[in-house]
Amino acid sequence: MKAMTPVHKKFSRRARVATGGAVLTAVAVSGFGAVSANASANASAPATTSATAASASVPARATTASTHLTIDAAAKAAQAALDAAEKENQRVTVAVVDRNGNTIVTLRGDGAGPQSYESAERKAFTAAAWNAPTSQLAERLQQAPNLKDIPGTLFLAGGVPVTAGNAPIAGIGVAGAPSGALDEKFAQAGANAVAR
Repeated sequence: MKAMTPVHKKFSRRARVATGGAVLTAVAVSGFGAVSANASANASAPATTSATAASASVPARATTASTHLTIDAAAKAAQAALDAAEKENQRVTVAVVDRNGNTIVTLRGDGAGPQSYESAERKAFTAAAWNAPTSQLAERLQQAPNLKDIPGTLFLAGGVPVTAGNAPIAGIGVAGAPSGALDEKFAQAGANAVAR
């Protein structure tokens, strides 16, 4: 076997390093190109699917329409209920919720207790959910005491439903007066303001 000279050893090592570097670069570039092309193909596929799904038309028989209070009507109702309470020197919170129990407006009167906020919302939701004043619903607890365990409800007087065509579309709840009867009187004043 022929012995290598120092020049050959140097050259061979350099050649090996250069060749190895070139091979690694080629592999990396081709791998990146493949991954990049694959990612581009995958990214464009959902966009096409989304565009197709977005343009799909749903038949009318698969939808429903519902009636909701406008923000102006809800604010008018809440303010009317708060004004009625203030005329009698009562410190209350008024909440107006939509048919699904989502809060539209809440007005916390000056000096209203901290518990009144949640109570007003829960009374409003309860009235809307059952389409009845909460004073009537509180009476039903004698026959069905488990009603009070339904999340988000409060079976105390002070909530009234708002209806359109006899269907509930919102609820108004008032809390903070010394009696539920007063709370409900103020809530009814709010409902009456929307009806005018």
